Amino acid sequence: MSSAKGDRRERELVNRLDEAGFAVMRAPASGSATERELPDVLAGDGEQFYAIEAKSSAGDPIYLDGEEVEALVYFARNFGAKPRIGVRFDREDWYFFHPDDLYTTDGGNYRVKRETALADGTDFAEFTGHSEKVTLQELAEERDDGDGDEETREVLAAVARGDLSVEDGVEMLD
Repeated sequence: MSSAKGDRRERELVNRLDEAGFAVMRAPASGSATERELPDVLAGDGEQFYAIEAKSSAGDPIYLDGEEVEALVYFARNFGAKPRIGVRFDREDWYFFHPDDLYTTDGGNYRVKRETALADGTDFAEFTGHSEKVTLQELAEERDDGDGDEETREVLAAVARGDLSVEDGVEMLD
């Protein structure tokens, strides 16, 4: 990723977090040759405080240097924030990971693939507290009233297989 594109993506993240009600700043020394490693973004809403390393890619997997991630965790711990890796792939939104949840390569670095971000990452709305992720299993358990609603199970199974969109499944169950 070019430095200009990375800077633009960091500014985009700062603006989105600001719009979501967070006090936020982009670390002025992030990405430059300084003695101290700083996160790209610091953000807090009075209850949650984050130190974020922001990365973006046109589609290739995103790789993070192991030392860079260790520095983020160290800074976050000393600052009293939660360390997060924010990733954005072209034509996708931001997704967030705790460093412990990232794939570690044999060389001690970290990798995030697009499909991993979409499947396992915390999306922007959930990250900022504007939604909560609900799995199909949790939805099935909530709707199961003890008499085994077969129609609900069939709809959830169709969504899980990809035969139905989530929106169509919700509409059928309402």
